[in-house]
Amino acid sequence: MPYRAASDALDAPVSVLLVTSMETKRWVLPKGNLVKGLSAHASAAHEAEEEAGVLGAACPTSIGSYRYRKRRNNGASLMVDVDVFPIAVTDELDEWKEQDRRERRWFSLVEAANAVDEPELKGIIRGFKASEVNNAIKAGPLASVREVGRGFRMFHWFQALLPRQGNFFALFEAHARTLNAGSDALVRLLQGGPGMQDHITEIIEREHEADDIIREVMHTVRRTFLTPFDRSAIISLISAMDDAIDQMQQTAQAISLYEVKEFDQEMKDIAAIIVDASRLISEALPLLRKIGDNGVRLHELTERLVKMEGQSDEIHAAGLKALFKTHGQSNTLRFIVAREIYSHLERVVDRFEDVANEIDGLVIDHA
Repeated sequence: MPYRAASDALDAPVSVLLVTSMETKRWVLPKGNLVKGLSAHASAAHEAEEEAGVLGAACPTSIGSYRYRKRRNNGASLMVDVDVFPIAVTDELDEWKEQDRRERRWFSLVEAANAVDEPELKGIIRGFKASEVNNAIKAGPLASVREVGRGFRMFHWFQALLPRQGNFFALFEAHARTLNAGSDALVRLLQGGPGMQDHITEIIEREHEADDIIREVMHTVRRTFLTPFDRSAIISLISAMDDAIDQMQQTAQAISLYEVKEFDQEMKDIAAIIVDASRLISEALPLLRKIGDNGVRLHELTERLVKMEGQSDEIHAAGLKALFKTHGQSNTLRFIVAREIYSHLERVVDRFEDVANEIDGLVIDHA
């Protein structure tokens, strides 16, 4: 599922790219069979380039699956299972392999869900962002949990009547924008090419912006009488976010220091996970403004982040093993440098899992 956001704003509308099928001309996602020698998400990226003419970071973690009936050349109509991988589009090609056989068009999430035929795929597209699943949140399983501890709820009702100071939510969301921009620059950096230094510079600048934000959070915590969450929870959340952008900066600085120009596919896969993790964090943070209403959705997002971190560990291990087999003895210096970059990338994902754990803690305490 190729997607892009209209801007860096956390509430910026997201667009999805659909293409027409070759026979019926109905709107579909770019898709195809597994490509020999490629993983599932890499095959998805390959199909997106061939059918839709877009390049980007394909997250190795699927966001769902659906089934549809495909007609074969021999006339048989068989059920096919499709795994959907989000692809953060970085380039839209002017010419591509199937441009004369398909039409491509960007749709809003609602429009894309209405344009496709498969009910399960409609649900995947609508669920890509929290604004499309508000009804599901209100009817979610945590509704029964809220009946427990009425006295606890009365305390929060009383707390809500008291004046609140500080702009913590705005600061959380501002920091999330630096994570978005930094992860986007990191993906572009790992694509290589002549613009690498610009992407390194942007990551460093975004880290400096994040430092300004965390300093403002610390000052606001000290001068605010009543905070929306426990002070230690606020500090832990913003610190985990800041650790993520710090690790992005360290990755960029290592690439610059060692003048690395080419990157393993496993490195690019971890970077794609970082982009999607940043997207999920950006969706989660605005939901903290009404945490009691959004507990179910927040848990869904943090659960996916934890799953992505596990997959990142697997990719990291596979990349190191392949690296050692190829260069462990013949080119020890290259092995050491690449291992350090792998380490920094993996730590970025680990810090995103820390953010997820902090959000989960807030949900437990307040939702």
